[in-house]
Amino acid sequence: MATAARERRLPLALPLATLIGRELRAGGSERPALRYGHAGFAKRGEDYFLVKPDCLRVPGDAASAFSVFAVRTALTRPSLSAAALYLPLSCFLLRPDLTPLRCLDLARQVFDGHNGVSAAVYSKEHLLEHVMSALPPDIGRDDWLQALPRALVAGFVKADIDFQRKGEVSGTTATLVVIDGFTVTVASVGDSRCILDTQGGELQLLTVDHRLEENAEERERVTASGGEVGRLNLFGGQEVGPLRCWPGGLCLSRSIGDMDVGEFIVPIPHVKQVKLSNTGGRLIIASDGIWDALSNEAAAQACRGLPAELAAKLVVKQALKTSGLKDDTTCVVVDVIPSDHLTSPQLSPKKNQNKLKSLFRRKSHSSVGKLGGKSASIGSVEELFEEGSAMLEERLGRNLSLKAASPPFRCAICQVDQEPFEDLMTDNGGGYCSSPYAPWGAPYLCLDCRKKKDAMEGKRSSRSTACR
Repeated sequence: MATAARERRLPLALPLATLIGRELRAGGSERPALRYGHAGFAKRGEDYFLVKPDCLRVPGDAASAFSVFAVRTALTRPSLSAAALYLPLSCFLLRPDLTPLRCLDLARQVFDGHNGVSAAVYSKEHLLEHVMSALPPDIGRDDWLQALPRALVAGFVKADIDFQRKGEVSGTTATLVVIDGFTVTVASVGDSRCILDTQGGELQLLTVDHRLEENAEERERVTASGGEVGRLNLFGGQEVGPLRCWPGGLCLSRSIGDMDVGEFIVPIPHVKQVKLSNTGGRLIIASDGIWDALSNEAAAQACRGLPAELAAKLVVKQALKTSGLKDDTTCVVVDVIPSDHLTSPQLSPKKNQNKLKSLFRRKSHSSVGKLGGKSASIGSVEELFEEGSAMLEERLGRNLSLKAASPPFRCAICQVDQEPFEDLMTDNGGGYCSSPYAPWGAPYLCLDCRKKKDAMEGKRSSRSTACR
């Protein structure tokens, strides 16, 4: 009887899978749910957004799911008759056949196109495809996330090269957000923006604005690459408007497309990767039509405590109330919600001590966040990776341990295979192509992509190549 009593006191045996599941749930490791909404008003119809919540790393494997949200904005130019009054004299000397200028308006993924919508539309349809093609096949989730920042760089540059081969002069900004579990990776060129609002009411800026007016490092890079930075001039010598780069007259230093401006306008994105706490958070992705009207804090506060779909509408409404419809305004709101709490995060009101936490004010844009396998914790958010350098070889040289997964002579950008020693020049002093096993550890680039890289760094023009 004593034995029977002991057996009655013993807990019931549970399957191992159930025990593991309980451990995962206790550790907050279950994949979160996503709730999202988008809204916008068009003035020129040059903003585009992308919502793909059900992507798969491995076809047919639901466990490999990830989501993509993006904003793109086409960039717009005033007419030549209006612009000619204000062009610096040097522009007429450099380009007497100067085409109409473009004032950047911004695009979202959010894509914000300029000089027509072609670049924004192309990026919406093909940018993610180019990013995925740069990722090694058959790798696990951790390696996939580690390889993603490098693949985003390759995908943006590939989209730029392929679009410019079409011979169109349109351009676009882009902010692309990839969500895999609680890990968020953001890549951006231009001035679309993504902010993160956490449960504690803390804000983090996940992008860098590439506006020449506000970004001293980008101004230095443009001038070092052979460009000229200045404002529009009235005939009396008075300078007006924001800083622009010449030739071309763009207010931004990075975009996709823009084949008719200097090669110092590069498509190399700033990339930041963070891991949210198991309480989740809210992402607000929007074009410059929103951010020109609202501060980061105002946009977040306007929609706290509301479901994502209504939140996006209220951000747009608040922007229009503040400054009117001066530009296309597009907003995508994404809530990352723990699976055991399937309601939108009830983000607390902003407290006085909460400040915008932007690493870019504390670290150089060109060397920011090179964490080398280490992570930095910022409040409830863990920073995994951040890099904003415009040096292509630097950016593609990351994650070198994953190179073995690619064929020895596959271009790191266009993913085209070449036979060994076919049109290869290994030259540590700046030759067209570098071996993947070169002493300095540079990635292999095919001839066209090497010329593109050198042109972006001001070493030569790639206009005569197939890249243009």
